[in-house]
Amino acid sequence: MLRTRGKATGIVAGRGAAATLAIASVLLLGACGGNDSTASSTPTLKATTTTAAPSSAQTPSVVQSTTTAAAAPTTTVNEQPQPAQTTPTLSTPKLTAKDQAFLAALEARGVTPSSPDIPLAVASYVCHAKQSGVSDQEIQTYVNAMAGQDPSYDPHKMPIAQLGQIYTDAANQTYCGK
Repeated sequence: MLRTRGKATGIVAGRGAAATLAIASVLLLGACGGNDSTASSTPTLKATTTTAAPSSAQTPSVVQSTTTAAAAPTTTVNEQPQPAQTTPTLSTPKLTAKDQAFLAALEARGVTPSSPDIPLAVASYVCHAKQSGVSDQEIQTYVNAMAGQDPSYDPHKMPIAQLGQIYTDAANQTYCGK
């Protein structure tokens, strides 16, 4: 760095230097290759024959080695694909009268859940939270979040706050303390 009259020379300062450095690095990195990381052809396996030169300690004989590629398995025309094995599903427990009443109350208010799992978890939460003294506002926040997880929920048909209120009302009327 050269100093003359209190000013540094030989250094490009400011935003121009940063822009120049960025452009230079892009150009340099762009010139590194054409992003050709895939194979351009499929290799084929062929039988090869190699001949080794005799060593001075051995008798003059020709050693020959033949390597043959493994043949691909052949399929017959009549071979049928095996049916996919089904994965075992968890059996849902039988619904109690209280569970059925809660689900019926939801359906009466226009809510048809995809399965009873989420609504019953919501109803159970509402009852336990009320018993534990959780505020109504906090209960409603959690109910909105849980009810909105149901795959059948469509926000275009009903706002999440309305759905959460339906869940809370139905739980209080049919599930808690019953």
